[in-house]
Amino acid sequence: MLEPITTVIILAAVGLAAGTLGSMLGVGGGIIMVPALTFLNLSPTQAASTSLIAVMSTSVSSTIEYARQKRIDYALGLAMAACAIPGGVLGAVLSEYLLEDTFKLYFGILLILTGLYILYKKSVLKDHRVNRRSLPLQVAVFTASFGAGIISSLFGVGGGIVFVPTMLLVLGLTMHRAAPTSQLTLMMTAIAGVFTHSALGHPDYLQAVVLSAGAFVGAQIGARLSRMTKEMLLQRLLAVILMTVAIIFILDGLNLRY
Repeated sequence: MLEPITTVIILAAVGLAAGTLGSMLGVGGGIIMVPALTFLNLSPTQAASTSLIAVMSTSVSSTIEYARQKRIDYALGLAMAACAIPGGVLGAVLSEYLLEDTFKLYFGILLILTGLYILYKKSVLKDHRVNRRSLPLQVAVFTASFGAGIISSLFGVGGGIVFVPTMLLVLGLTMHRAAPTSQLTLMMTAIAGVFTHSALGHPDYLQAVVLSAGAFVGAQIGARLSRMTKEMLLQRLLAVILMTVAIIFILDGLNLRY
């Protein structure tokens, strides 16, 4: 059992790292925070809901900074959020009842495929032109947004792991545009998920406050660093993160991670 001061230091450091990385890549940072909270012996539902509070803090902070930089596509971000928010509410409710193993297994496989696709995106999509008014494309984007909302609240990882690839691969946005827009969508989705989790009594608020403080500062750092980072490097970072999360999900789905 860790000393309280040690726990606070670890959580603040985890929040800072997660906030920085999450803001740069638009993924929320929960992929770092949930494993850390699990290590600190929180139940899966507690870990997810507590992480989501910090994800909300990250997304609020980075959205403020990205808004100052004028890099957010508001129309797209709000449209995706409109579909993701119901998913966020549903995910928080399902977290009490849903068996996650099979879902994690198949979602992990999907993340690996997505990560590989992003790594080789330029060779696959040499002349990628998108008609955003296409009905099939809109259905695909908004269905993915709803699913991202469920994932956001169910696992506490933030829907950015779906929002960003969707914006990159389906809509053809650049990484420097997708990450900021994802943060706006993620912020609204996380708020809905946090309110639902709180109504159900899931989060550990003390740990959430410490995580959120670190994440808020990290999000400001990440938003500034993203302007100085090459887009290819950001895409490679995203691919590595997706594959890392995929391995964790697959191991959990097969009951091989202890």
